[in-house]
Amino acid sequence: MISVKHLTKYYGEHLAVDDVSFEISEGHVYGFLGPNGAGKSTTMNIITGCLSATDGKVLIDGHDIFDEPNAAKKLIGYLPEHPPLYMNESPLEYLRFVGEAKGLRGAELSAQVNEVIEKTGIANVKNRRISALSKGYKQRVGIAQALLGNPKVIILDEPTVGLDPIQIIEIRELITELGKTHTVIFSSHILSEVQAICDQILMIAKGKLVAFGDPEELQRTLVAPNEIILTTDATEDELSAITAKVEHIGGISSETDGAAFTVAHIKSEHDDIYALSSAIFRAFAGSDKVIYEMALKKGNLEDVFLELSNSAETVSETAPDDSAESEVNEE
Repeated sequence: MISVKHLTKYYGEHLAVDDVSFEISEGHVYGFLGPNGAGKSTTMNIITGCLSATDGKVLIDGHDIFDEPNAAKKLIGYLPEHPPLYMNESPLEYLRFVGEAKGLRGAELSAQVNEVIEKTGIANVKNRRISALSKGYKQRVGIAQALLGNPKVIILDEPTVGLDPIQIIEIRELITELGKTHTVIFSSHILSEVQAICDQILMIAKGKLVAFGDPEELQRTLVAPNEIILTTDATEDELSAITAKVEHIGGISSETDGAAFTVAHIKSEHDDIYALSSAIFRAFAGSDKVIYEMALKKGNLEDVFLELSNSAETVSETAPDDSAESEVNEE
């Protein structure tokens, strides 16, 4: 459905998107995850044809977004981070205007407008002025305009930013529902949000795509092994002998803490780190050595994302922010 090949974007001398390539198939919900300033909005603006690329190619169902923009854009419904709403109009008036801009007329226009109003849950406010609506309803109106024209792909840039918890849940449920009939891509810097509703996750940091896969796959491939940090009076050789028969130990690294103690880092891919710690404790109980301290560290995708976020901090300070990218979009 979407093929992105060696996509690169410079803002002056700043490299915002660095040779990004990926393939997106039809009929899934994709989460585009990365810290602020990582290049998410720039990439989305290029995919939708709202921003030029310095290099690379984007194909939407076989149509080049740069060489065949009209054919490619007909397949895309896009909600920028800042929805381009006309505040003095009602949702009904605004959606009819957008529908006409997309080439809809007559009965087809009325049918599609009514359909997206029902699908996004804005029927009870369709005749109110948009400026009087809550942020949650404004987002729904923005999503409704993206659905007009029956696009195959729906692209949503940070659709839950600024919403209250109830509105966030409602928008997540709406995205999940849309994923049943469309290919949906949405960006976020919130890992839990992406994990909750996505079939596939794309992680981006410093303008590079650093991971792509389903949540379970990323958990297996990216997350550091579970770790037990042990302080003992056993030497390194004694520690190896004591734990020799304990199953599921992936590796042990150790260091001496002064002359009396050894601090060991025991890593394991085993899911049940508590069972492993219990087995190690029993192994020590059969020896004359003492465990002074034992700490458990469970690997998780949150740690990976935090590490990516921290590594991209300096990029966030120097890169054009998401609002600047959106302003380019709106101009």
